Amino acid sequence: MQVSMQLEVLAKEFIEVRNKTMELFSPLGIEDAVIQSSEFGSPPNWHIGHVTWFFHKILEKYYLLPLSLRGVYDLSYLNSYYQKYGSILKKSDRGKYPRPTVLQTIKYRKEIERLFLDYLKYDNIDKVDNLKGLVWDIQIAINHERQHQELMIYDFQHYYSRFINESDNYSPKTNCTIDVVEKVQKEMVTVPGGLFVMGYQGSAFCYDNELPQHNVYLNDYKIGNTLVTNKDFIDFIESGGYQNYRYWLADGWDIVTTEDWNSPLYWSFDKSQNTWMKKDFRGIHKIRENEPVVNVSYYEADAFCKWAKKRLPTEAEWEKAASWNCSDDTITLYPWGNDEITPEHANLMDMNIWHPTEAGCFPKGKSHSGCYQMLGDVWEWTSSEYNLYPGFVSRFEEYTDKWAINQKVLRGGCFATPKKQIRNSYRNYFKPHERILFSGFRYASDT
Repeated sequence: MQVSMQLEVLAKEFIEVRNKTMELFSPLGIEDAVIQSSEFGSPPNWHIGHVTWFFHKILEKYYLLPLSLRGVYDLSYLNSYYQKYGSILKKSDRGKYPRPTVLQTIKYRKEIERLFLDYLKYDNIDKVDNLKGLVWDIQIAINHERQHQELMIYDFQHYYSRFINESDNYSPKTNCTIDVVEKVQKEMVTVPGGLFVMGYQGSAFCYDNELPQHNVYLNDYKIGNTLVTNKDFIDFIESGGYQNYRYWLADGWDIVTTEDWNSPLYWSFDKSQNTWMKKDFRGIHKIRENEPVVNVSYYEADAFCKWAKKRLPTEAEWEKAASWNCSDDTITLYPWGNDEITPEHANLMDMNIWHPTEAGCFPKGKSHSGCYQMLGDVWEWTSSEYNLYPGFVSRFEEYTDKWAINQKVLRGGCFATPKKQIRNSYRNYFKPHERILFSGFRYASDT
């Protein structure tokens, strides 16, 4: 692709992602934007500042910023990850810094956007020694902002879940529901073993932790063709699943007993109606039994699987079930093939549904192995530790490599994941106790 055309595409994606972030942010009041509702979340004002700071750092790397911008903003608290940029602010302390104000942060965003678009003009880029490196840095910054769009939505649900008045809920402008268009018979499908080539293949952008491709040997296994539903999980709860230590890993059992867990996050039992209730972006409502269970930790997913005499799939098993086409022994970018994601394929952020949907709502998204909902709806816990692939080479230090300890891998994206962010090889990772993310699971077993 010619440099001028490549820059035009990057500028378009830059504008698109920046506008989407502010679309998500715009319904918030000033008070909403500066609150950190939990130590594992962030104030929305921090999110929109941090992603801007990320682009700011790229400008500093390749471009001499104008004197008018230097020293105007105290942005040290926006660096909460990268040692190379100075001292690190504890994540739990982000809410203690209400400055810059929301208006100052928005002004900062606009100034960086103006400078960034000006910099992307061909006459500036033509002077860059490492054009390939610049392009990749810009791509990672755009995708980094997409990640924070999803993180903001996690934080919105946690923040608004504390209010009783449903009219106070954050709700997207185009919230909608979707019908089941294909009846799905829940079953386990068999995936044959052998050598499987794991990792991203292609020439477009991917994160460095999706590389390099490498061979993994798998035994034959079975995997659920659908996600575990709310009804499935209610059966686990009502059979005493949260009261029986035999199903739980030791650390998980410690949390269950000390935190009094008895159901997924945002669930409560209404004794007057004798039913489980949930609060999400639709307000307070009875649990919809056929939707995938969501907002469960790794510990809860693992305990359910032990109760059901199943197990969680490894990430290699998940990826093969999602991407291997048995008819011609090829690997595809998405479960259905290499065709671009459309609204008929998956429940992702771009659909504006804002909650999980039932199996059969997106039959065109079914994988070659016969599995539904492998992209979108809910992130899927796997049993795998988040490790870096053999031969891994970091392309942006501290971005994916520093987190490869004490985390579990999730796959597949959720209803808050931007469609341009997700593919079969994408690797997400969270600590096993975390439930704020829109996480669920499907189970597997040996044959």
